[in-house]
Amino acid sequence: MIKIKSRMFEESSHSLGSPSLPVQLFSFLIVFLIIYLLEAVIPSIVSVSPMIEEMKSQGMLDGDKEINLKNSMAAATIISSSPKIMIPSLLSTVFGTVVSLIYCRNIEVRPISSMGIKKEKFVRHYLIGLFTGIVMMTAITLLSVIFGANSISLCKNIDFGLILLYLLGFLIQGMSEEFIFRGYLMTTIGGHHSPLLAIGISSAAFALAHTANPGFNVLPCINLLLFGIFAGVYMICFDNIWGVCGIHSLWNFMQGNFYGISVSGIGDTESVFRTSSITSHGWLSGGKFGIEGSIFTTIVLSAGIITVILIIRKKCEKKEL
Repeated sequence: MIKIKSRMFEESSHSLGSPSLPVQLFSFLIVFLIIYLLEAVIPSIVSVSPMIEEMKSQGMLDGDKEINLKNSMAAATIISSSPKIMIPSLLSTVFGTVVSLIYCRNIEVRPISSMGIKKEKFVRHYLIGLFTGIVMMTAITLLSVIFGANSISLCKNIDFGLILLYLLGFLIQGMSEEFIFRGYLMTTIGGHHSPLLAIGISSAAFALAHTANPGFNVLPCINLLLFGIFAGVYMICFDNIWGVCGIHSLWNFMQGNFYGISVSGIGDTESVFRTSSITSHGWLSGGKFGIEGSIFTTIVLSAGIITVILIIRKKCEKKEL
């Protein structure tokens, strides 16, 4: 049996935050809603005009088509993949990082190092994380092609300037989600409760945060849980948040803007390659949710979790010698 120990959890245990799990979860819900509202301000402003145009083109404003939640959501999904909407949306996720930092530092009154923010070997950990994200998403995509679920083709007239803007956006977005679910929630729970409970609850919260995404069903939910578990054990293994920030950012970027796959159900964007489904089996291709909803993601994430656990075990055995 591996005893999971972490300096982050030890530092978090001395916070002024409540040790009660229900209070911790309620506080997280409030903080998450604040982040959600702040992140929605700029995208809401820039999407007003495109939304009106899309509703007009579908005949909703002329009475040809009924204005209801289903039709409105369909129109919103179409415009959300536009660079004018998606890039500001990605950049706006910086509020997730900022609010999480403010809450942990000033409300729970604990050092930022308890969130995994360490200066030691920062660049090395981040670069390894970026590389790991590239390798994992490449492995998933190639497996889907090898087993005949998807095909890949090179795009024409690639706008590399726009792709770089997406990269910047995903670097911020991936970091913010890790600060919210691992840097804040996981370490808050882990400071007063079992590390396994902290990993489990933060992973479940991460998965539930994607329930409104198009194509969400059982397999995408399982894979999101697995990603949360992988990110949690990886962060504990290396005792910092920078590696998982890099993994999460390049996982999304490679998926959306390199291989041209829908990111968690969010539509197609400018990319270097275009990956298309050639099977009717959603569990192979990922369906509307994108490749994160495929069995190949399940395989790669499971392998990643096992690998990190073995590294943790090896570290524990060295300490015991």
